[in-house]
Amino acid sequence: MRAEPLDAETIVSAAEEVLRRHGPEKATVLDVARLLGVSHGSVYRHFPSKAALREAVIRRWLDRVREDFAAAVQDSELAPPDRLRGLLTTVFATKWAKAREDPELFATFRVLAAEHSTVSSAHVTFLLTQIRAIVVDGIAGGDFAAGEPEVIARAILNATSRFHDPTHAAEWRSPEVEAESVEVISLILNGIRAR
Repeated sequence: MRAEPLDAETIVSAAEEVLRRHGPEKATVLDVARLLGVSHGSVYRHFPSKAALREAVIRRWLDRVREDFAAAVQDSELAPPDRLRGLLTTVFATKWAKAREDPELFATFRVLAAEHSTVSSAHVTFLLTQIRAIVVDGIAGGDFAAGEPEVIARAILNATSRFHDPTHAAEWRSPEVEAESVEVISLILNGIRAR
């Protein structure tokens, strides 16, 4: 049995390891408890369900990449079109790398995204907020045509879904995906630029 106190962060780390080993469909709370050397009741004291535990794993995983995304938005040295290009390129490259380098955990993210979990919804909201901030700056600075920033941000996110939505992960292995993403970003930037 475990000697040191059990906390939520330790459980999430163990759950991440179990998800990598067994995948999202086969991993159980009992597997996590066994790895930690505790009863499954100890895990349930911190997380009320398997779904809550999986969401905590994905939330931590997404929190790690948010800083990179936010940095692309906040670089005030760059003009809004370059910031938007940088943000989208960073989002795509990060998700492609996660799918390639951590396929088991990415599979869990894909399952949660398909279930429309609160974590997945919050991630989409975060991305929309980042895009909207750039669009607002671009409109204010005359780089982008006038329009409703919320509508434009959602259209950009929807237009690029093939490159960041986990349901398209199998397509990301294509050798053409990077060139295709560059073409889509260029088309978007041309479409929203001020004339």
